[in-house]
Amino acid sequence: MESYFLEWLNLLGRWAHVITGIAWIGASFYFIWLDNHLEAPQTDEQKRVGVGGELWAVHGGGFYHSQKYHIAPPKLPENLLWFKWEAYTTWITGMFMLILMYWYQAEIYLIDPGVADLPKPVAIIIGLVCIFGGWKVYDTLCKSRFAKDEKTLTLILFAFLCVVAIVLCHLFSGRGAFIHFGAMLGTMMVGNVADVIMPGQRDLVAAKEQGREPDPMHGIRAKQRSVHNTYFTLPVLLVMISNHYAMAHSHPFNWLVLIGFTVAGAAIRVWFVQRHAGKASPWPLIIAGVILAAIAALLAPRPAPPLSAEAQADAPTLVVVHDIVAQRCASCHADVPTQAGFNSAPQGVVFNTEADTKAQAQVIYQQAVVTKAMPIGNLTGITDEERATLAAWYRNLTP
Repeated sequence: MESYFLEWLNLLGRWAHVITGIAWIGASFYFIWLDNHLEAPQTDEQKRVGVGGELWAVHGGGFYHSQKYHIAPPKLPENLLWFKWEAYTTWITGMFMLILMYWYQAEIYLIDPGVADLPKPVAIIIGLVCIFGGWKVYDTLCKSRFAKDEKTLTLILFAFLCVVAIVLCHLFSGRGAFIHFGAMLGTMMVGNVADVIMPGQRDLVAAKEQGREPDPMHGIRAKQRSVHNTYFTLPVLLVMISNHYAMAHSHPFNWLVLIGFTVAGAAIRVWFVQRHAGKASPWPLIIAGVILAAIAALLAPRPAPPLSAEAQADAPTLVVVHDIVAQRCASCHADVPTQAGFNSAPQGVVFNTEADTKAQAQVIYQQAVVTKAMPIGNLTGITDEERATLAAWYRNLTP
């Protein structure tokens, strides 16, 4: 009953996270697009009242007229919309999913004894330090003297993210490392909203109400963090869905894959921002394409080496292999899983019969032998000898 309850929490939590994430990213992308499409005001009256740019648009059968002020309008409107809860609820639902899946069930999804045999409390503490410590390091760098030169700051931040990626991939399971890297970036993004952007906006409103000049540093800092957020977005989205792709997170060089995905995602976003500003260069897309092609080549499955005639004669039979699969895999991959935390077979794959095992031969070889992503967290204790048996069987099937 517990696994059924957890599955419902997983479904509802993931649904809420996707909904709020769409709202946050959609608003963020829209305002970046809007800023890059504003045109100079056309009338002297607009310039007199402080309009810095405007945009006319048509959508859904209606016309829209957007205006942005250099600082603030002559009189604040009674109803002023604040864009913050999209970010906050995305982070809250994301942390709910992280706690539910990767901390509460750390022995399944976070800890891989083949990487580092961590006690559950230690693994969770490392996750906490990564997420909140990462935000602290990032925020400190953004407030340091390095922030005066954006290129220098970018290089230092990139070096920091590379170190985090390498460390996480050598402490956690691949999926756990990827998801915590994404959670750290997401926390940086929401921290920017809560600790920098919103205080700046509140000061701007207060200054207008009190008849004083607002502190220009608030605008400068908020602009910097907004730009960072837009470049973090695509890497975060990619690592958040990466748990579905063992080829990436379970590769021996998964840390390199994670860094490559981060750079490629940021480069693609650079191109979009440039395109909105009307000065797109093909180079960001070329860089992203080269990186993704290199990752694809790195992850490409290698053909199983053929067995010699003598080895073929001694190759394991389907009966032997199915016994291994039944013992090491079927506790999760069954009509009614017996492994705690699983209410249904992952991705609907079951190994009820020898025919099921043979039909999934390539999947078994890829997941249990090549990537060693399965059994997840090696919960069932499959041995290297058993993996070698599975490999020999598969190689005999594919001469």
